[in-house]
Amino acid sequence: MRKYFIDNIRCLIILLLIPYHAAQAFNTWGELNYFVFYPNKAISSFIVFCSPFYMPVMFLLAGISTRFALKKRTYGQFMIERVKRLIIPFVFGTLFFCPIMAYMGDKTNCGYDGGFIAHYGIFFTKWTDLSGFDGGFGVGQFWFLYFLFVISVVGIGIIALLKRIFKKESKWEMPFWVLCLFVIPLPFLYELLVVGGKSFAEYLYVFLIGYYVFSNDDVLEKIENHRHVSLAVGLIAGVADVYMFIWSGKDFGVVNVVAKAFTEWFMILALMGIGKHVMDHSGKVSNYLSQRSFLVFSIHFLWIVLFQYWLSGLLESNVVLAYLVPIACAYLATLACVEIAFRIPLLCFMMGQKTKAVSN
Repeated sequence: MRKYFIDNIRCLIILLLIPYHAAQAFNTWGELNYFVFYPNKAISSFIVFCSPFYMPVMFLLAGISTRFALKKRTYGQFMIERVKRLIIPFVFGTLFFCPIMAYMGDKTNCGYDGGFIAHYGIFFTKWTDLSGFDGGFGVGQFWFLYFLFVISVVGIGIIALLKRIFKKESKWEMPFWVLCLFVIPLPFLYELLVVGGKSFAEYLYVFLIGYYVFSNDDVLEKIENHRHVSLAVGLIAGVADVYMFIWSGKDFGVVNVVAKAFTEWFMILALMGIGKHVMDHSGKVSNYLSQRSFLVFSIHFLWIVLFQYWLSGLLESNVVLAYLVPIACAYLATLACVEIAFRIPLLCFMMGQKTKAVSN
């Protein structure tokens, strides 16, 4: 039986990428972005609250989906599909979207005044931190695709090895308090196997939890039943994390890291529990979004950068408008481009999007 809430949570996360990435232009910790307005603590608080769980939940969902996919596919078939859905759109996005964003980053952050065609050569020869914010080579939002591909390869290796060792998987009861204990390793994983500020170890951990734990219906039922407790703990930890990092003006060190870990894990539990309770259904809107989610993911960031650049002179005196107007414009432009791309099979293939008629 298809678990629609998995698709719906994934679509919700992808739609929220637009306000999330737009907020990065207002960060208070001095991180470069393709376009930078001015520091704003309120908008930065949104980033800090969401960032602990925002992408981990995507890897957890990928782990659950992998469990279901391997019931119908061999390991080889699964990996061929991963190449089509992850590596091809990663290469396509890096070649065609990231050079434009890096060009804008070079113009706004480094004073580049040359043309785009000339800058295309700079993009492939200037190697710094792989962010692209300084005009050098970067992969933008497409880091998620190569991370997920590597984690899928490693994860499949671990899964195959454990199946050889343990010929038959045993089922066990897992009380909710045991699920809460999965938070314990997180603070120790944040600095392991880090690439571009993101931890392969952390994301592999939640991917495997998705595969082995969250694919169990009994576990999902317990998570659903305790969704309010999870949400309360996640919100309290998230507010504490935001206060310590943004508003306190002090370095809380390990305490801040622990708050981040509790935010990550208990907000994941809350999202999964609430999602299963209220989003486990299909409909016209959910079908529409799930059939276009990869296209939204690929296209959205470029429009954020362009509208923030184009509208900066008109909006920079009003922080609310400077944040919200480019978001609204980016949603409209992204959905318009998605509708065009969805009707061109080659573009869908290059951006990892399956094509099929929208269900009635």
